[in-house]
Amino acid sequence: MFKKKGLVLVALLMFVSMVGLIGCSSTEVTGGEEVESVETVTITHELGETTVNKNPQRVIVFDYATLDSLNQMDIEIIGLPKSNIPGYLSKYNDAKYEDVGTLFEPNFEKIFELQPDLILIAGRQRELYGELAEIAPTVFLALNNQDYINSFKSNVIVLGEIFDRADFVNEEINKIETQINELNAKVKETDQNALIIMANDGALSVYGNNSRFNLIHQEFGFPAADENIEVSNHGQSISFEYILEVNPDIIFVIDRAAVTGGSNAAESVLDNDIVKMTYAYKNDAINYLSAHVWYVASGGFEGTKIMIEEIASALE
Repeated sequence: MFKKKGLVLVALLMFVSMVGLIGCSSTEVTGGEEVESVETVTITHELGETTVNKNPQRVIVFDYATLDSLNQMDIEIIGLPKSNIPGYLSKYNDAKYEDVGTLFEPNFEKIFELQPDLILIAGRQRELYGELAEIAPTVFLALNNQDYINSFKSNVIVLGEIFDRADFVNEEINKIETQINELNAKVKETDQNALIIMANDGALSVYGNNSRFNLIHQEFGFPAADENIEVSNHGQSISFEYILEVNPDIIFVIDRAAVTGGSNAAESVLDNDIVKMTYAYKNDAINYLSAHVWYVASGGFEGTKIMIEEIASALE
């Protein structure tokens, strides 16, 4: 799948070079004294163009995938939303990191008080870009679920440019692409299809090609058990009878209630006589994925590796 990954990476680097115009630091004379000017990088993203000081020290992050990547790059931040932080990022629950609201409702007063050098946002904060950009330089890093790997790479390359971690970013991209290649080959050997189910406190919906979990089909290589699933951010509502009718080889389950709170766990919801008649149940191929990663934080370095590992373990 990634035979041309070198060319794709070069193209992405060229893309970032075109949209991220890097200004070199220089020495200016002010009042008879030499003053070192700050090196900047200008990032063009979906919502605008943002000029940022390179290696900013006061960073606020509103996206756990971006936080994940910064954590792997050893970049410190000063604030983030602290509700529903994934377990593998639990260190950010520490009091030294300021709580700046929620993923959907920033605490603008707190953010202004912190005087950040950079604010990093993603899809959940799209409509708030203008307000945040009035406080500090704000960069929007979007994840395209229909082209997960390339949008993921584009985002981390931008972070690498801002924080002078380009070499680390390129190494990690190569590792992840190698893992995906290996997983894709194993998936194709199984010749099995897959159905992706989200459980939401008793309600069930499915996701297929071009959905928010499309990487299971596109990057990892599982054919969709149902090629006609409606493309919707909230999925297509289904019944237990639908699952039996489709009768998938493998089922992957994301339990939304495990993130948002709920009284009905996905495993108990799917523990019924109809589901037990499916190939997936009979072959012990119903797999419960990490909801905090898949639903809240997909798109970062460690999160992507966790997703690869979870799908790979389902084949064992």
